[in-house]
Amino acid sequence: MRSVAGRGRRGKKRRVLGEPTVVSAEELQLMGLDAKVELIRALVPLGLKAAKQLLDDEGTELVGPRYGREGGQPGLARHGSNRSSVRLAGQRVPLAVPRVRNLAEGKEVPLASLQALRAAPGSVDETLLRRVLYGLSCHDYEAAAAAVPGSIGLSASTVSRQFIEASSAELRKLQERDLSGLDVVALVLDGKGFAQDTMVTALGITMEGKKVVLGVVQASTENAAVLTPFLRSLLDRGLNIAQGVLVVLDGGKGLRAAVRQALGEKAVVQRCQWHKRENVVDHLSKSEQAWWRKRLQRAYERPTYQEAQTAFEEIRRDLEERNLSAAGSLDEGLEETLTLHRLGVFPLLGISLKTTNCLESIFSQVEKRTGRVCHWRNSSQKHRWLATALLDIEPRLRRIRGYQHLPRLRRAIQQELSRPGSEAQSAGEAEGKEVA
Repeated sequence: MRSVAGRGRRGKKRRVLGEPTVVSAEELQLMGLDAKVELIRALVPLGLKAAKQLLDDEGTELVGPRYGREGGQPGLARHGSNRSSVRLAGQRVPLAVPRVRNLAEGKEVPLASLQALRAAPGSVDETLLRRVLYGLSCHDYEAAAAAVPGSIGLSASTVSRQFIEASSAELRKLQERDLSGLDVVALVLDGKGFAQDTMVTALGITMEGKKVVLGVVQASTENAAVLTPFLRSLLDRGLNIAQGVLVVLDGGKGLRAAVRQALGEKAVVQRCQWHKRENVVDHLSKSEQAWWRKRLQRAYERPTYQEAQTAFEEIRRDLEERNLSAAGSLDEGLEETLTLHRLGVFPLLGISLKTTNCLESIFSQVEKRTGRVCHWRNSSQKHRWLATALLDIEPRLRRIRGYQHLPRLRRAIQQELSRPGSEAQSAGEAEGKEVA
């Protein structure tokens, strides 16, 4: 036992976060401008001195050495200095910048290194964006951020403006990203409440099992008039469903109608089993709900379509005697909750695609990032925060469980769609008539 513990301690001491990178003076000279700027920003204590040296070197390259008569470009001359600022560690720091003037044209010559150090207008400040997204308020930013002596631009209003600019860029990135390179086999649709509104999110599942956020729209799951154009916009951005797609959604009739109108016969719908189960037990008394919930869950866990159908027929007969409203709720859309059973892939992919939990777990992470917002002022704010949170979460998402069987799911979808009068198509047509 002692030797095992000793080996564990030695192993822990050897843990390192990668080898440190040492940059020589020769390598620094060969670096491009962008690489030098990033290196300077990472070394805040030396950043100001290095930034000043970088600006002076560019001035010398343009007009030659100070008080010298040789070197530099013809027609350019020094013109004193000007108070400006550069961005280091996410903060603006004042700095005296040399001025260069074109004597022939009578105008200022901009310094490329200054533009890079200041960051061009409209660029996203990743440091500030992450700090505010992870819970640092605009009013506390100046006290909590890594301080650089003499830094400016840390007031609450300035931080707020920069966050709005950065989060707006994230929203545009999400809304305009090209979807043509994605091989999507499943689409999960669900809504999250923001104040008194609902934001519907579309999550794509690729053939490799990766989760990709496709877009968001402000609408309830009952609003087909808004959701239909939203789904069509995904197709306009390149989403390819020519080989068919499994659409996992809750019981919202508007969302179901939007899928039928926008995606047509290329969509095979799997309604969320969790939502169906809860809708049924809500009609029963509190004392009965736990027992019926377990019984419904056992029926859904049957491995084959025939076994699940038989189990639900028994449940329906018992519910008709107990509560007709609950029996009616069970009948409504039951067939679409058994789509994975009918396709023959429930034992392989049911754990991942029988509910909208793929999105629910993401929404719980979104809540950690947006839960501290006390006042939602407008729709733009909701879109910006949600898009920023989703894009921040997306790289950390794991592949769905059972992703190795997604090719089998695609083959089953294609067989289902090629079968005339399939149950999926009949269910979609019946749902469309009911909504109409």
